[in-house]
Amino acid sequence: MEAFGHFTAMQVRGKRARGLELHFRRLEEANRELFSADLDRNRVQELMRDALGDVEDASLRVYSYASKPAPRLDVTVRPPGGIASPQRLQSVQYLRPEAHLKHLATEQGVHRLAAERNGYDDAVLTAGDGTIAETTIANIGFFDDGGIVWPEAPLLRGITMQLLESRVPSRHAAVRLQDVASFEGAFLSNSRGVAAVSEIDGITLPVPTERIETLVSAYEAVPWDAI
Repeated sequence: MEAFGHFTAMQVRGKRARGLELHFRRLEEANRELFSADLDRNRVQELMRDALGDVEDASLRVYSYASKPAPRLDVTVRPPGGIASPQRLQSVQYLRPEAHLKHLATEQGVHRLAAERNGYDDAVLTAGDGTIAETTIANIGFFDDGGIVWPEAPLLRGITMQLLESRVPSRHAAVRLQDVASFEGAFLSNSRGVAAVSEIDGITLPVPTERIETLVSAYEAVPWDAI
């Protein structure tokens, strides 16, 4: 049985990560909500440095697990990664419980595997009325003539999403599956970067190359924080 807890994931380059303050804040808020416990940032940073060792570039995760007398911290380091673009998505009627938390008690992986078996890259999670929330591993956004529309729904406010929100015009609004064809394109964002979405449930979406490149450039302009 999988342990109860939460985590944050980041890409590390040159022993630096983007949005480190946001990652710490995510861990602190989840620790308080789930465990009524504080987070020792210095301890987390020490563990991150120890886990990296001589490794400069990596995919790094910090986990906080339920334990007594205090939550147990664990850091994993794997090879660095990116996100393939464009992505094809299959919708599924499922919303993560307590979606604002990046926690482990969720069935999203099952839906991702099902989408992959059907030839898609990932599943996009929706409510019963078709309202779009997020994918199993990323935030989804849509382009219209006003900028970016992020779904107004139960979802995790990803670190990359937060960094983009502060740099490009965007707003939040309800987006339903039946609205998808009316947008000028869509994209995904997570710790591995930004990717275009070319299809949802067989509906082909335009891929606005210049707008995707603008998003990628905005994200790449975010400064790296020393770990």
